[in-house]
Formats: sequence, structure tokens, C-alpha cells
Amino acid sequence: MKNSTLSLCLLLLCSFSSFAGEFYQVKIYHLKTEAQVARVDSFLSAAFLPALHRAGIGQVGVFKPIEQDTADLKVYVLIPFKSLEQFEKLPAALEKDAAYKRNGGSYMNADHTDVPFARLESILLKAFRDMPRLEAPNLTGPRKDRVYELRSYEGPTEKYFVNKVKMFNDGDEIGIFRKLGFNAVFYGEVIAGSRMPNLMYMTTFKDQADRDAHWKAFSADPDWKRLSAMEEYKNNVSRSDKFFLRPTEYSDL
Repeated sequence: MKNSTLSLCLLLLCSFSSFAGEFYQVKIYHLKTEAQVARVDSFLSAAFLPALHRAGIGQVGVFKPIEQDTADLKVYVLIPFKSLEQFEKLPAALEKDAAYKRNGGSYMNADHTDVPFARLESILLKAFRDMPRLEAPNLTGPRKDRVYELRSYEGPTEKYFVNKVKMFNDGDEIGIFRKLGFNAVFYGEVIAGSRMPNLMYMTTFKDQADRDAHWKAFSADPDWKRLSAMEEYKNNVSRSDKFFLRPTEYSDL
């Protein structure tokens, strides 16, 4: 058992080291009050995103649910990394950034009696082979109307999960989304998170009506009907979740 586990770890390390695509971190701030939301907004806009830009990380997305759960307010942050090494070195880069410490001091130095969030969740993803880099959506119209749909697909087993990823790549599910103009931002395999095996992806629309029209077209698309009917891709999703988000005014995406 130990030898097989070691072999799997070495295989994953080799695949990551030879992988030319990006990695993504999705950070989810769980908040209890609107005051905490405002505090996180201030930290992200004035300190964190500018520091990421100085560290060579652009196209950072910040989103909030269109309909917030008042018992669990959330802020989503999507960070693209060129490599796992860049992800690993980010904390050290932030530690050396004087402007980051100065502008984010009230958040970073908060007392335990006045915390800025309830809990912070982190998900690390590896981009899909057939869309190895994040793409900024080509949207028109006001930000306040835009819909960013983040989807999460869990597999029954690791084998089924690999099969669903294959469906996106070899089966060209990505190509169907591209053909129909879904403005996908990223597709990624979750390599570290609370729910696994799992993949996540984000598509974008100018408004809710545009989103609904796109999914209606997807359901009726002959290429999707053919792909979804193939026996080799059956039963590869055991749970799916979708989150409807809007970008903040200071989001790069």
C-alpha cells in the first residue's frame, strides 16, 4: 500500500512539473456581518489585489453571490498562478511588500475580539488540458447585471472523476461551450479542497436572461445530445452545485 501511494504521489508530481497550464486558487470568505463584508472589500481592493499585481499576478476575480445567504455571507476570490512555484512563493512575496502591509494593516492586525471574517476556505485547481489558461470574458453591459456561474461537479470515484474530465477534453464538451459562446473563464481539476474528487468551471453572461438562453441552447445542441448519450461517459457526476455570482467593481474580471 505504501509503495502504491508513493508511486501515485510521484506520478502526480511529474504531471504537475511537466504541465504547461495554469493553477487556480479559489478563496471563499465566510462572513457573519455586512461590516465584515465591507472590511474584506477594503482589504482586497486596497491591499491584496494591488499586491498580487505587483507580484506579477493579474486577472484576479472577486465575486459575491447574487443572492447572499444572510447566515453565511460570502466573497469569492479567483487567483490564477502560472505555476505551483508561484503559488508557493506568494506568501513570501507578500511578506516583503511594505505597501501591502501598510494598506492592509487593519485587516491583518485585527484583534481576536474583532475578526474580519468567520472562516476562510481555499480550493486549489489545475487547469484543464484543452483550456490551460484563464480567459477574461468578452461581455458588454453593466457589471451589476452580469452573471458569473461557478459550477462544481463531484465524481462518485476517482475513476469517474477522470472520466468526466476526459469528457470535457477528449469529448470536446469545452468545444461545445466555446461554440455556443459561454465565455468560460476557466475549467479546473480540484487538487486540494474539502470536496473531492471534484472539478469546477466558470461561465459568464451579460445578464440572467442571457444565461438562461445559453443553457437552453446547450440542452438542445446536437453535439451535446450526442456526447451526453455516449455510454462511456455515463454516471460520472454524483453531485453538482452551481453558484450565481456578480463581480465587484474592483474585480479584474
